[in-house]
Amino acid sequence: MPASPLVDRLHERGRPTFSFEFFPPSDDAGVQQLIGTVDALGPLAPDWVSVTYGATGAARYKTFSAVGAIRGQTATPTMGHLTVAGQSTAEVRRALESYERLGVTHILALRGDPTDGERFAPHADGLRTGTDLVRLAKQSGDFTVGVAAFPDVHPDGSAELDARILLEKQEAGAEFAITQLFFSVDAYVALVDRFRALGGTMPIVAGIMPVTVPSQIERFAHLSGARMPAEVEATLRAAADDRDRFRAVGIDLMTRLADDVLAAGAPGLQFFTLNRSRATAEILARLRAMPVRTA
Repeated sequence: MPASPLVDRLHERGRPTFSFEFFPPSDDAGVQQLIGTVDALGPLAPDWVSVTYGATGAARYKTFSAVGAIRGQTATPTMGHLTVAGQSTAEVRRALESYERLGVTHILALRGDPTDGERFAPHADGLRTGTDLVRLAKQSGDFTVGVAAFPDVHPDGSAELDARILLEKQEAGAEFAITQLFFSVDAYVALVDRFRALGGTMPIVAGIMPVTVPSQIERFAHLSGARMPAEVEATLRAAADDRDRFRAVGIDLMTRLADDVLAAGAPGLQFFTLNRSRATAEILARLRAMPVRTA
């Protein structure tokens, strides 16, 4: 299979990619907000946009609807997420077929987490790991497959195990990775170094989430297991009584993190937008106005 233009871009030095992640709306108002966000971010010329995958049958339908809506609004390449949690192998195959019908050729293959907060348990008739999903996707069509990476250790593993699993995913056919959100450039660099030491070669895009409201401080740890460094948390908490000041401080911190990660060699940034455009647009505009530097 010829190389994907997206993957080719990730291997280019000095030209980092910028991409945006959305989640499927839960109602008609959310659909309109999503479309408005896609329109607002369009002038920033993202290299791709992606849509997260619903954990239930109804939510999965909304994922495909959101992908269809985005593809109808923009010519930007669209990446579909896919998980194995809570699904049989047959259901996963049907999801891949749905993406193929929508013209989506890039898949972010994830194990996924159960909706009830319990520890992951494979479906009786399903796949067991994200690596299994990579293999299935590569066997099922002309898909370019990406996977998740964890600068902060996965709750079920260790730093060394995370790196070995990431290598297994590459050997199964994955061509790039996108990290979970994180707050320390050192955590990102350490992940990349561990992976490279094992022989891993695929590019690892850094996942960045704008911090704009105080409630995110606790939510981030719950969502990804990523604890903020003490100095970052202290800086944010010092501004928590003033919503506008907190937002400004959060934008400054995340812009600095993104700039540091790019200087450390990240091939691109993926912004977790929460289906809103302003903070992401501000950070990206600042980055593009800053001189290129290296660590």
